[in-house]
Amino acid sequence: MAYAFPEGSKFFFSDTFAAAKTISAMTNDNPGRATSVAHGFIDGDEILLLSDWEDASDSVFRVDQQTVDTFDVLGLNTSDTNWFSPGSGTGTAAKVTNWVEIPQVLTIATTGGDPRFTTISPLARRNSINIPTGFNPQSITLTMGHDAANANYQKMLDVSRTLRKVAFKMVISGGVSSYGYGHLAVSELPQLNVNQPNQVQASFSLLGRSISYA
Repeated sequence: MAYAFPEGSKFFFSDTFAAAKTISAMTNDNPGRATSVAHGFIDGDEILLLSDWEDASDSVFRVDQQTVDTFDVLGLNTSDTNWFSPGSGTGTAAKVTNWVEIPQVLTIATTGGDPRFTTISPLARRNSINIPTGFNPQSITLTMGHDAANANYQKMLDVSRTLRKVAFKMVISGGVSSYGYGHLAVSELPQLNVNQPNQVQASFSLLGRSISYA
């Protein structure tokens, strides 16, 4: 059993992606194997997957190159045909490039991602029951030391103001990396409190899954 701690963790974003490669098919396996002619990916590449399988789309995965025309999407289990219809899974994969480190992170808060239930109250039962129906939306909020001269902070503001979607990476002390993809919103007005550094907040609202790799 191993425990990890947040000290030493680093955070990155990217709004830069290589040209998207077409996925013509995806297998129902664990992990799912994509067919993409001359994809050019190598082991460990980080990709943004957009798929007509909605439960697999809008997420960042790592790949394991199998042949020049196929690769495995690590962490994506598509073996359940109720959720991943056979013969589907077409879409695109784009390599994430140019990760930018988020500066001066002081705290992190995560919300959502917890199971969502619908309560059912059958007339013939005295006890209601909860039926799982998915997961709540996920968001990540970073509190940062305010430095208006920091180039990475200025780039974050630019992304935020133009409503561009970004990939997000969190490298936790101990080696685990977690990924997401979605909207980035950054505050410009610093929060001022006595005996504390001036602070601003950056929030990521994820569109797909959060995937972690050891």
